Amino acid sequence: MDIFESIKGWQAWLSLLIVPFFIQVAALIAGKLINSFINKKLHEHLELHTLPYVFANAIKGLPVAWCSAVGLYWTINSVKFINATITQLLSSLLYAVIIFSLTRVAARTVSGMITLHIKRAEENTQTTSLLSNIISFIIYSAGTIIVLQYLGISVTPLLTALGVGGMAVALGLQDTLSNIFSGLHIILSKQLQLYDFVKLGNGNVGQVVDITWRFTKIQSPANNIIIVPNKDIASSTITNYNMPKQEIVISLTVGVSYDSDLELVEKVSIEAARTVLTKIEGNVDFEPSVRFFEFADSSINFNINMKSNIFLNQYVIKHEAIKELTRRYREENINIPFPVRTVITQK
Repeated sequence: MDIFESIKGWQAWLSLLIVPFFIQVAALIAGKLINSFINKKLHEHLELHTLPYVFANAIKGLPVAWCSAVGLYWTINSVKFINATITQLLSSLLYAVIIFSLTRVAARTVSGMITLHIKRAEENTQTTSLLSNIISFIIYSAGTIIVLQYLGISVTPLLTALGVGGMAVALGLQDTLSNIFSGLHIILSKQLQLYDFVKLGNGNVGQVVDITWRFTKIQSPANNIIIVPNKDIASSTITNYNMPKQEIVISLTVGVSYDSDLELVEKVSIEAARTVLTKIEGNVDFEPSVRFFEFADSSINFNINMKSNIFLNQYVIKHEAIKELTRRYREENINIPFPVRTVITQK
């Protein structure tokens, strides 16, 4: 008799577990199918940098969680648990999953819309991780407050405690807060943007690749990352080579002998500079120039002035210009003198 009762008990538990198992499996499969459909739409049908693309990208990956939450809700209502505490726990878990998933969608959507607005307003402007992190922090904080309120946890004493304790924390995090607000100032003032080439007051040169909570990351021409605190960026003298226009003046100093025909030197130098710029830049919308400026000890010195629309091209342009000028000067018999010292010894 005990054997039959134990068998009936196992059958009851088995039937109790089979229903939730199949519900969750079905919910998981449905979530996977919906997520695959969204990914297909993103890659094949939706145009980049549009509102439908932003929204589809925001909900990517979340249908699995939503379907699992629906399956959990179905399980709670289809299986009558004796213990009401378990039912309440699962209901709270379901509510938290829904709120945090919706919060994630909101954070992604708002960040995507800001990025979309910036791209439409200014083609070369990019959003930084600092701006995205602040937006996400605000939205996730709101979601956390909603969940706590649902669980019956009053957030008023918590906010009061955070307000009082925040003053003490602020004193200990002066440098961190200073970097955060300096980063916001850098972003909002638009005097320094992503992918701008800059020269810092200490002489470091590079391209801005990101502005984070505490640091601004600058990639040097040698592909090294220079980490600079935001407050130092805000208080430093910076040369921005992308403002007001994205072009850089390249000046190459040359000296020729005193018996040179300066008209010929100017003509040949401009032709050589134009050849180099056409080779590297393609279409050149500015004319190189030559400016003589000094009677030196053994040469007449002058600058060959060129321009480039790409900051890093200046190094290649100088390299090619020196080779091209040397070749053309030799063809035209233009001499580039070098200092000669005569040592006289007395016996």
